[in-house]
Amino acid sequence: MLSPGAKGWIQKYFDLVDRGEISLEQERPDSTRKLQFIHLTLGHSGIMFGYPLQLIFAKNIDDSSWTPEEKLKLLLFEAHLFVYQQIHIEKEFNKDDFLQALTNFYRHHNASAISRLFKMYRKESNEEVLEGVLGKRIDIKANFFENKWWVNTLSNAFAYLDVILFDDFEHKREDEALKKYDNYAENALTAITLSVYSDGVVESKETDLFHFFLASANLDEEDRDLVIERFRHGATLKDFSAFVARHFLLKRFLFDISILTIMATHEAQPEEVDFLTELGEHLEIEELEMEASMRMVENFVLKSKDQVAYLSDRSKYDKVYKSFSKRWSKVISRNSDKLKVELRESKELVRLIRKSSTQELTPEEKEAVKAQFKDLAKSIPALTVFMLPGGAVLMPLLLKLIPDLIPSAFKENTIEEDHEEDESPNEAPESNPT
Repeated sequence: MLSPGAKGWIQKYFDLVDRGEISLEQERPDSTRKLQFIHLTLGHSGIMFGYPLQLIFAKNIDDSSWTPEEKLKLLLFEAHLFVYQQIHIEKEFNKDDFLQALTNFYRHHNASAISRLFKMYRKESNEEVLEGVLGKRIDIKANFFENKWWVNTLSNAFAYLDVILFDDFEHKREDEALKKYDNYAENALTAITLSVYSDGVVESKETDLFHFFLASANLDEEDRDLVIERFRHGATLKDFSAFVARHFLLKRFLFDISILTIMATHEAQPEEVDFLTELGEHLEIEELEMEASMRMVENFVLKSKDQVAYLSDRSKYDKVYKSFSKRWSKVISRNSDKLKVELRESKELVRLIRKSSTQELTPEEKEAVKAQFKDLAKSIPALTVFMLPGGAVLMPLLLKLIPDLIPSAFKENTIEEDHEEDESPNEAPESNPT
């Protein structure tokens, strides 16, 4: 049994890999670039927002007895593992090489707490060192939030910055990776500040959220004073570091955390939507990729509403779901002609969509739907997000929206299927109804 709260869990993790109980296989859709795949996969896992929504590889492991901190610790480990695999995708995976690379990265990390740990674990194995380091990285001390119970239910929201830095490190950008944590955190806090001010009203819950992220950042006194001063008086897009727009993973994290900051406190106002568009353009993010981020964050909000306290407002959940539906309606409508053609050639998918409108699909049928959508994604890239880890939350919505938006495709297939089902070897085929 795997227990991230007990000593030796990394060794046990790879033992389960060797036994075939954990699969390290991840299929990247052909239409998705490597960095897009990393961004969306990690976004759907929840690591990007400091919450363990779902594991990346150990999906079938029973984690019901784990604490949220233990789940986040393992998810942070898997996020590093996933990034390492994607970087070295041409090579056969070697766990010892990975563990050494991750140990080297953290050995040179500029967080003082990690430096102290390496002095303590001087004679320990890589696995033992990493267990201590990862436990430290998901920890957050926010004693000044004693009366803010919803804040204290969360762990380190900036653990994801380590994953971005590890990607830098493995791409041989050691100087950037080892010295930029504080700078990356400052840029993230600037994005949060901009989001808070985007509607002209700073709510008390937004202030609490900012201070939670600040506690996660664990900045030194000088940098901490800088971002607090910026939060008090507001920030501008010019406060972002010049290199941010050239850093794929970092700029998308800044955009995603901005969306979440707005969604976590209230329904997005028109001026906030305008701000997100302006922010995306400033960060040189394409419109379709902005939409993908919106869908991903909405996905996170919908799936984590019962676990993350500050997302549990039912009225806000309903509004997010409504927004989510509108967004996907727009995507389907935009691709309706292609979908009609594909659906006319996918009778099994049409049958399952029709069935889902009246009864629950079996697990096998849901897998069949997912496989069919995988084929659709080849000609309709907007559906690629459905195939990523966590994308299954879209299934009920898509099954509902498609017949509503393109009924002609289903009418034609219904006629064909009724015709085929009624026909038998001993009976003459019936005429199609008019």
